[in-house]
Amino acid sequence: MTVSADLAKDQVRTATTGLVDLREQGRWLGGSHKYDGGEQLVTGWHFHDVHEIEYACRALVEVRTPAGHYLLPPHQAAWIPAGLPHQTTLNPDAETLAVLFEPSLVPAAGDRVRIIAVSALLREMMLYSARWPISRTDSGADADSFFQTLGNVVAEALEDEKPLNLPISTHPVVTAATDYTHAHLDHVAISDVTRAVGVSDRTLRRLFDTHLGMSWRTYLLRARVLRSMAMLAQPDYSVLEVSIAVGFDDAGAFARSFARHCGETPSAYKRRINSGGRRIGLDESFVD
Repeated sequence: MTVSADLAKDQVRTATTGLVDLREQGRWLGGSHKYDGGEQLVTGWHFHDVHEIEYACRALVEVRTPAGHYLLPPHQAAWIPAGLPHQTTLNPDAETLAVLFEPSLVPAAGDRVRIIAVSALLREMMLYSARWPISRTDSGADADSFFQTLGNVVAEALEDEKPLNLPISTHPVVTAATDYTHAHLDHVAISDVTRAVGVSDRTLRRLFDTHLGMSWRTYLLRARVLRSMAMLAQPDYSVLEVSIAVGFDDAGAFARSFARHCGETPSAYKRRINSGGRRIGLDESFVD
């Protein structure tokens, strides 16, 4: 299925897995897409024939693929290779800028989503790309040169990946265990999970290692950090309230675990992402 760029904002709400063509007006080497929303929006499952790097200017964005669930905090970016089916959740007041590349511009794209740190250079170049929407009807050598250079900058940035994702498994016991863990983050122990899914501690540990590549304890800590990031992005919650809500009785332990995963304390993260941010004059566009 192909969806035109003009209709994509509405149709992606109900799209099934299929191609969303963002270059209907011309097969440009690169271009940008901007979204400034209000209410929460969950897209349909779709993919593109171009590579995409999506920058979260404001609020929280989530990306799901068949292999994982990724959290995109403000001021970081998600790399989505061409051809990868994904579903995006734009939380209330999310503002994003996506830059699209002809696959030849970033040949070592990989086959999975990556959450990457955004340097000052990458951020400014992405914001500058807004002058060349992917839906433009004409282009020139200056645009081609710019996106070739930006592709090189992005290729370097892909080496600085952040562990802001949770793996997904189709194994029924693992799925039941992760679902139970997410539903009880505030007070869950491995004994609770094994009792709920009907396996021994040893079996659960083996299944997590085999199918998720990490221990249940590591999965739990990462799930708690990701949930806390989503809550800290909302101004109504204090750091202490978030700490308790995601299962940390000790605020110091929460701060250490958060900093280990995110590179900053919960208080610093909350101040940064709730301090607003540079607006980029976003107009109506395709939601990804």
